[in-house]
Amino acid sequence: MKHPVDAHVGKRIRHRRWMIGMTQQQLADKVGIKFQQIQKYETGMNRVSASRLWDISDALGTTIAFFFEGLNEGAQVAAGAADMMADKEALELVRSYYAIPEAQRRRLFDLARVLSEAA
Repeated sequence: MKHPVDAHVGKRIRHRRWMIGMTQQQLADKVGIKFQQIQKYETGMNRVSASRLWDISDALGTTIAFFFEGLNEGAQVAAGAADMMADKEALELVRSYYAIPEAQRRRLFDLARVLSEAA
């Protein structure tokens, strides 16, 4: 039986992998395991050890804390974020955003914030 924390961490691994446009095979190669193991992590069927989570966070260019974000929030908030990331346009926008160098990305973020406040 899946533990809710394992399922959450797996979803966050998949979410980050999708955001940066990486395949399960590419992630597995970077971490040094088979892609089937990545599948098991992403579904929450297998627990990710601390050392493996460290390797995955490094391969995905994020912090370990990223995988636990939203764990204590309500299911409604998590479902809303999942629905948004299921939208192909939103996913493409997020991938494109993270492909921009950090300095320009920050400026773009500031511009988007100003535009949304004016709308």
